[in-house]
Amino acid sequence: MKFSSLIGHAGELLQLVRSTEKPADSIIDMFFRSRKYLGSHDRRFIAESTYGTLRHLRKCESLLRQALGGHADSMIPDDGFLFLVVTYLLAIEPRTPIEVADLEPAVKSGKLKPQLGSLLRSLSAPQNVRPVDPVARIGEEYSYPDWMVQRFLDQYGEQETLLLCQSLNGQAPLTLRANTLKSTVEECQEALKNEDVVTERTKLSPFGLVVPKRINIFQLQAFRDGLFEVQDEGSQLLPYLLDPKPTAKVLDACAGAGGKTLELSAIMKNRGEIVAADVHSYRLEQLRKRTQRAGVSNVRIRQVQDITDLGEQYADYFDVVLIDAPCSGIGTLRRNPGMKWMVTEETIREVSEKQLHILEACVPFVKSGGKIAYATCTLFREENESVVENFLSAHKEFALDDPPLDRAKFDFSLYSVGKYIKFSPHRDGTDGFFIAVMKKHPQRAETDSHRPLDSK
Repeated sequence: MKFSSLIGHAGELLQLVRSTEKPADSIIDMFFRSRKYLGSHDRRFIAESTYGTLRHLRKCESLLRQALGGHADSMIPDDGFLFLVVTYLLAIEPRTPIEVADLEPAVKSGKLKPQLGSLLRSLSAPQNVRPVDPVARIGEEYSYPDWMVQRFLDQYGEQETLLLCQSLNGQAPLTLRANTLKSTVEECQEALKNEDVVTERTKLSPFGLVVPKRINIFQLQAFRDGLFEVQDEGSQLLPYLLDPKPTAKVLDACAGAGGKTLELSAIMKNRGEIVAADVHSYRLEQLRKRTQRAGVSNVRIRQVQDITDLGEQYADYFDVVLIDAPCSGIGTLRRNPGMKWMVTEETIREVSEKQLHILEACVPFVKSGGKIAYATCTLFREENESVVENFLSAHKEFALDDPPLDRAKFDFSLYSVGKYIKFSPHRDGTDGFFIAVMKKHPQRAETDSHRPLDSK
């Protein structure tokens, strides 16, 4: 495909991503599904250019405004998205030379075409004026909204904020979790090697494998056989931290598509009982398919309008309640860079209220002596420590549990701030993750009710 067409496709895709609140990866997937004529190299160029522009959007906008000067009024919206991609390719990742002849067929504004030569020269040698104010400087340099930078600075300080912003602008590794119900990690690694996929062991998770080369992992026979799931290393560490016994009763209150549910089942050796609940039917349908592929049989799936729908059936029933709470998702920006422009301060306020509601609603389900594990993939205190503190102030029967010092030679206290456990991309290579485990004070001896397992 001609280079001009590739740039045009990237500009079109960027416009689609910016016009919706859906995750960029789902929009990109639909885009390519409707354009079967694009080859693998074409798709890679278009996807990488779009993701790169999203990661550096604010800086690209600033550099483009400077380069346009008095010609900004000649640019129509379609060309604006096109030139944001061009700005990224010339000024941020200058590995692709672009000539006027490459760009001219894709430009729709006739007024702008005579200026293409000077515009490309300006973008190839940008004059980036750095603001003095640290919020604006970091925001423009790393392309974050000012309010988000201010929160990072308040929580982490300037040096940590710089490292965090830089890391979140990178590309997340492709990380797998070996399904130990069907194979060992070594056996999974060997099966992948037999399909010409070389992997490395993860540094933190005992179940993880990193695939250095970007490939379509879902076409592999090892995936069809249920030998692994795609799962971030930080996400893998939460069930590992909880380490439920094979006889345990576990509630995954916000199960989604069930990545942690499946790992819990593997840790419990397919025994005990896991109730996986969620409000979204399409996510639970994915979980049903994944349980079949993974050979999981101890999971009971429940769609709810609200977690309180579980009602008295599960009063004082669970040893462990896992709340992987809905959140702003800022810790996953490496995977969905467009999210930084969709999340607002109002978003933070709304989700923190929802998080506290879910915590409150799960209290009746926890046995005396049982635990609630509250987790998010965000980096903001309002969604993390503040929610837990508000919950504990209203529920004196719960207290923060100490991080385990030696879980198969893994010391979680090394990743703790007080009794909270945190993983971050710039320090640990994982998504940003927050975990708080709260234990319900034992009150009196209780006998488990022997409720029959419901069918899926």
